[in-house]
Amino acid sequence: MESKNKTKFSFEIFPPRKDMPVDVIYNTLDQLSDLQPDFISVTCGAGGSSTNASERMIEIAAAIKDKYNRKSVAHMPCINLDKMEAADILKRLDEKGIHEILALRGDKVPNVEPKNEFPHAVDLIKFIRQETDKKFKIYAACYPEGHTEAPDFNTDLQHLKEKVDAGVDGLISQLFFDNDFFYYFREKSQKLGIKIPIEVGIMPVTNKKQIERMVNLCGATFPVKFQHILDKYGDDSNSLRDAGIVYALNQIVDLLAHGVDGIHLYVMNNVYVARRISEAIKTLL
Repeated sequence: MESKNKTKFSFEIFPPRKDMPVDVIYNTLDQLSDLQPDFISVTCGAGGSSTNASERMIEIAAAIKDKYNRKSVAHMPCINLDKMEAADILKRLDEKGIHEILALRGDKVPNVEPKNEFPHAVDLIKFIRQETDKKFKIYAACYPEGHTEAPDFNTDLQHLKEKVDAGVDGLISQLFFDNDFFYYFREKSQKLGIKIPIEVGIMPVTNKKQIERMVNLCGATFPVKFQHILDKYGDDSNSLRDAGIVYALNQIVDLLAHGVDGIHLYVMNNVYVARRISEAIKTLL
């Protein structure tokens, strides 16, 4: 039986591009599952929850559960879903025996008009609970530095409390590079009455353009010491990869020392990075 005090360790992966066969992901999963994460979450890929994207996500999530015998968490962005589509995804997940969902608003897609039946993640969370009661374990996203669209940090915390009160069982944080942001966020959340587990999202930097794009998208603060790493190693892919792994490991060791509930590794389908980090921290979990 799993200890309630165990620090969880999990991965996030994304489906192959839509012009590639879905089974190319299985070589990645063969190796990731060997690292024995507590669960693997699956995004819908770029573009959010189109019918094809949801189908591929469900297929991969089912393989994680059935072929690799690991827990799977299905991402469910809702900004481009209507209620009929959302109910159909829930039905298909249930049929596949997948009962853990990360409920998200999702990113706005250029030139695609949102359907507005679920303008925020809290609307999807309420819908899932209304339609299925407690059949699904629901995770939600949280933002240690505040959501980029929130007017201020405290308003974003209030929105998070609304999601939790609507029926969320656990939280997974957006990436960050300065742990002090997370410790401040955790303290404020607890004072607001948010008591559910929070897994910390960590993204090891392996590609300069990739991380600069992610930071612009999510608004994470770039520490000066991190910028020095990019300036020194940004044009040397192997050196940047190794420096990024070390930086992520330093973050994780400090987070574990501060008693976080879990580490959720945004592995970007990079098995080498996942293995290096898993092997380095396995005795600490």
